[in-house]
Amino acid sequence: MSNLYNESHRALQRRFDTERLADRIEQRLCRAQLSAEDVAFITGRDLFFLATVDSAGRPTCSYKGGDPGFVRAPDEHTLVFPNYDGNGMYLSMGNVASTAQVGLLFIDFEQPQRLRVQGHASVIAADAVEPRYVGAQFLVKIEVQQVFPNCPRYIHRMRRVAPSEFVPRAGEATPVPKWKRMEWACDVLPADDPARTRPPESGQG
Repeated sequence: MSNLYNESHRALQRRFDTERLADRIEQRLCRAQLSAEDVAFITGRDLFFLATVDSAGRPTCSYKGGDPGFVRAPDEHTLVFPNYDGNGMYLSMGNVASTAQVGLLFIDFEQPQRLRVQGHASVIAADAVEPRYVGAQFLVKIEVQQVFPNCPRYIHRMRRVAPSEFVPRAGEATPVPKWKRMEWACDVLPADDPARTRPPESGQG
């Protein structure tokens, strides 16, 4: 019995004669908890991609960025990351609240490597973990179900130029993105949004 594949996967595996390979990968590389190497890789990243699905089965994928270590691993079965201010749509987070099913893809573009995590997610309070995250609206907690690496051969090698100036940091005022000051958006911002009261900065976004 497989915990990873269903009949739609098997049909393609049989079509391209990869069923034996797929089974070997699941047996040797898939695990139900994070290893020390997984934790080191994940907590060293400053970005990942988050896949979620809504109650109607419609998927969405979003980019999540922060400073290295913004995804934490309190133990081998758990990941935590912050939700920062965004565009107010809450597509991914609404999906988390609805179905809890998530997939996370961590990539190192400089030394090609990638890792996938599947799990159940829940929204928790911003002060639920210590040390607290600066600027977090709330946190997302992942109960890890499956962890497995992916072949890195198609990862394009890229170099990190600079961190985002918009990541909340202790002792620094987070810039207001320019789009929040545009005519189409400025009159419908939340009442406490800094864009309503703060003077313009040089930030881009």
